[in-house]
Amino acid sequence: MALLNDLINLDLSDCTEKIMAEYIWFGIEQEYTLLQKDTNWPLGWPLGGYPGPQGPYYCAVGADKSYGRDIVDAHYKACIYAGIEISGINAEVMPGQWEFQVGPAVGISAGDQIWVARYILERITEIAGVVVSFDPKPIPGEWNGAGAHTNYSTKSMRSDGGYEEIKKAIKKLGLRHREHIAAYGDGNERRLTGRHETADINTFIWGVANRGASVRVGRDTEKTGKGYFEDRRPASNMDPYVVTSLIAETTLLWTPSHSNGNGVAAP
Repeated sequence: MALLNDLINLDLSDCTEKIMAEYIWFGIEQEYTLLQKDTNWPLGWPLGGYPGPQGPYYCAVGADKSYGRDIVDAHYKACIYAGIEISGINAEVMPGQWEFQVGPAVGISAGDQIWVARYILERITEIAGVVVSFDPKPIPGEWNGAGAHTNYSTKSMRSDGGYEEIKKAIKKLGLRHREHIAAYGDGNERRLTGRHETADINTFIWGVANRGASVRVGRDTEKTGKGYFEDRRPASNMDPYVVTSLIAETTLLWTPSHSNGNGVAAP
């Protein structure tokens, strides 16, 4: 809690009850790209050239579509051994790009686990002679970037009637869109273009099952009237402590001003 206090610059002695009562859960989807060590070109791509267009690589199997699975599987097993709450892995849309998911994790522990999982990945790729990149847009052009989609829920959101709490939280996120973008990773403007499953960096939109939104709500959450939402804006190189604390601050402790749409953290 002391580190969370430092990050959001609030006196949590006055806010602890509210924070603890909501029992915050985070689930972070960490994307990354595997690069050939001597060329800094994605693993599996022809030297000086490009593979076929995106489409057949997402969650794919087969040596002609899936590049680096031995590294990904080794990382997954090492994380389990280390006690990381890793909950899945998958090949991503761009060939040579992968994702692992951590969570649900309670509060600030999500940041702890992402940093340790990143370190383990660096060690595994070192052994394999491959470079791991967390750049949000490692290859320009018609290729997906890399993000760290952050799934979030509170006890109120997970309870009956929680969908209304979710919509209130998303409205607050929209009002502080610029502040969040500024804290969501370096180089994110190259990724958030409104194309390749992103919303434009200067626009905040949300929707149900919308992969092109800033914030996405799942079909199951809409159907059951409770659950969680996914902030799709964070870049793959984001600081998970900053992102998770800012989401909690905005949705739980910040009150919009009636005059100009800005706000302050509520005591």
